[in-house]
Amino acid sequence: MEHTGKRLRAEVDFTTRPLLKKTILFALPLVLSSVLQLLYSAADIIVLGRFAGDESEAAVAAVGSTGALINLITNLFIGLSVGALAVAARFVGARDKDRLSKSVHTSIAVSVISGFIVGVFGFFLSKTMLVWMDTPSSVLELSALYLKIYFIGVPFNFLYNFASSILRACGDTRRPLIALAAAGVANIGLNIVMVAGLKMSVAGVGVATVVSEVVAAIGVTAALMRRKDAAKLVLKRLRIHKAVLWDIVKIGVPAGFQGVIFSLSNVIIQSSINGFGKVAMAGNAAAGNLEGFVYVAMNSVAQACLTVAGQNYGAAKPKNIDLSLVQCLFLVTGTGVVLGVGVWLLSPFLLKLYGCSGEALLIGKERLGVICTMYFLCGIMEVLVSALRAIGRSVTPMLVSIAGVCGVRILWIYTVFRAEHTLFILQVSYPVSWLFTLAVHLVCYLVARKKTFAELRAMQPIDADALNNGQAACDITESSAESNTQMPEAEVAAACNAEEKADRVAQAIEKLVDSTGAEQLSENESGEEVEK
Repeated sequence: MEHTGKRLRAEVDFTTRPLLKKTILFALPLVLSSVLQLLYSAADIIVLGRFAGDESEAAVAAVGSTGALINLITNLFIGLSVGALAVAARFVGARDKDRLSKSVHTSIAVSVISGFIVGVFGFFLSKTMLVWMDTPSSVLELSALYLKIYFIGVPFNFLYNFASSILRACGDTRRPLIALAAAGVANIGLNIVMVAGLKMSVAGVGVATVVSEVVAAIGVTAALMRRKDAAKLVLKRLRIHKAVLWDIVKIGVPAGFQGVIFSLSNVIIQSSINGFGKVAMAGNAAAGNLEGFVYVAMNSVAQACLTVAGQNYGAAKPKNIDLSLVQCLFLVTGTGVVLGVGVWLLSPFLLKLYGCSGEALLIGKERLGVICTMYFLCGIMEVLVSALRAIGRSVTPMLVSIAGVCGVRILWIYTVFRAEHTLFILQVSYPVSWLFTLAVHLVCYLVARKKTFAELRAMQPIDADALNNGQAACDITESSAESNTQMPEAEVAAACNAEEKADRVAQAIEKLVDSTGAEQLSENESGEEVEK
């Protein structure tokens, strides 16, 4: 990693303390954006459950049961957007305007190409893949119809994910939120018109989803094109820069493959659920949608960790990486416990919103009791994965996830679940796999941390005069963005006091790891540390 010594100021600069307040303010729009994305699926299922008439239960099962398959097909390429975010954040932290611009245009070009390929593939193979999943014949045709329409919108979905990743790498989570808000309004409005008014059932919610994805993609692409800095998108500059693409691929492909592994295990579990019939499918589809709201809140903290740690990795500030990890672990644990338990306690009311009743409601409530109450374990796992990716380690979490998530769940299905064939036993495979995987991820982070931090400390510090006098590449162009990064002195003091406690935890981790045998830097080397 090379520092240019040129000032590149993000809309939220995470290389300077205090970090906690900036992390929370950065994560909140991410949470809202993710919730709005989930509202697409929730609106689909709720509207179908209430307005699809006699086929409402079959329609809910048809749409809800396609989620695992959609994720399996799209996650590999969506993982590349994670790589785009990590690489762009690193260039922001390193003050590298040229490579930031190249990463923007490479990322958008990749999104367009991969979106078209996946869209065509999914459109023509939808029904075949559903047959492989043992989808019941009573919902097979409806599921295939929904998937065909959904994959028409995949190119726009990919464009949104890549463009919003670039914006977030520069500290901008507000514009992706605005784009999704507009898309959410379009989605819900069209759902009601097409299902309740035009009686289009599954086809109606599919069309509404595609239109909403187009709206969201246009919003974030326009935001990139209006920027006045190195992250500005210029259509005539769209091309794939090999060096930057390789940086994105090194992080994005393992991240995407990890998502595929998650989805593969979920497809296997969904296939097992399909064997219990359409009532079980409907109950699990509704419960799975509710779980999604808890997950995206925790995942937003993980994305914040990736951005914060990524900027500090680019700026060669290892202490800030430790501090951000500790803070995000506390944040994600609290978020997972509060939201997870809350959804479980309110499950009878929430499941009824999806049209669940009788046996379907009981099945959904049982699933939420198993998964949501333990969901914070998944959140901890996601934050540790983000920290590893931020310091350039993406293959390791992929391999761990293959063994810890897919491996444990498949082993569970073919041993424990086969011995006791119930939905409850099937669902227990989730928390068991999370606990095992997060423990291994923690060990991997502590091992990778020693080598990475030694490399960062050995690097030449960024020239302070160049930082103060250089030109900004990600300048704040709106006064509202400036106000988010400026804090009154009293608030700064209070935040610093809170962060001193978290910093002690980070220092304790550092001492614990160093005591295992890490080489100590000489006095001359310590005088050249980036963190002074």
